[in-house]
Amino acid sequence: MNSLPEIEAAIMQLSEDEIRDLSNWLQEYLNDAWDTQIETDAKSGRLDQLIQRAKSDIDANRVKPLDEVLNNP
Repeated sequence: MNSLPEIEAAIMQLSEDEIRDLSNWLQEYLNDAWDTQIETDAKSGRLDQLIQRAKSDIDANRVKPLDEVLNNP
């Protein structure tokens, strides 16, 4: 099973519970990959400019409270 169509066909043979378990596993896999990428970017300095910009915006009071941003439609 090496191709996406083969994997898709195999998934269609799974029970609903197995598909749910697969979905949970895949989400965890993606979360771990994201965490690894962020760590790699942070260690390499790729995020330094963004961090400095965020600090500058905070110092200049150019930010809103997170609650205000999340609750504002």
